[in-house]
Amino acid sequence: MTKGRLEAFSDGVMAIIITIMVLELKVPEGSNWASLKPLLPKLIAYIFSFIYVGIYWNNHHHLFQAVKKVNGSILWANLHLLFWLSLMPIATEWIGATHFAKNPVAMYGICLIMSAVAYTILENLIIRSEGENSRLKEAIHSKFKEYISIIFYVLGIVVSFFYPYIAIGFYYIVAFIWLIPDRRIEKSLKEN
Repeated sequence: MTKGRLEAFSDGVMAIIITIMVLELKVPEGSNWASLKPLLPKLIAYIFSFIYVGIYWNNHHHLFQAVKKVNGSILWANLHLLFWLSLMPIATEWIGATHFAKNPVAMYGICLIMSAVAYTILENLIIRSEGENSRLKEAIHSKFKEYISIIFYVLGIVVSFFYPYIAIGFYYIVAFIWLIPDRRIEKSLKEN
């Protein structure tokens, strides 16, 4: 099975996720700059989520540059990832509408950590399918970024019940870590 359909479907789903998020932003009621103030929590939540979906889209693209073929397990793992990402518009709207209240911030963190887990499962199934000598296995021999991300997500979820804004800070740190696409895969592809 070729990977083209999987990539096209994933691109389409991620585009729809971003579209849904932006449609939740409403036009300010007034025409002066002060009328934007009530929208700031939703706008900040949207920007943050847009960056996260962009990070997944970018790394998903790089991931599949190292893949030769896909199978049923990889298709389901990819759908699992898309499921968690598709919850981002709901979590984004909830944290924006509640001005980053504790339960919505915790739920946002759960969406983030589950997306990370789903992405890791996808990577592992690709490696299993392509073998231990695959380009992907060679490229991601170090999982430091993945492990530190999980730690910050867990910290964010726990802290969200006491200090939601600090929890958001933990989530921002993870986004910053992943903002630059995964160079391990690019480097591996150039070497081969």
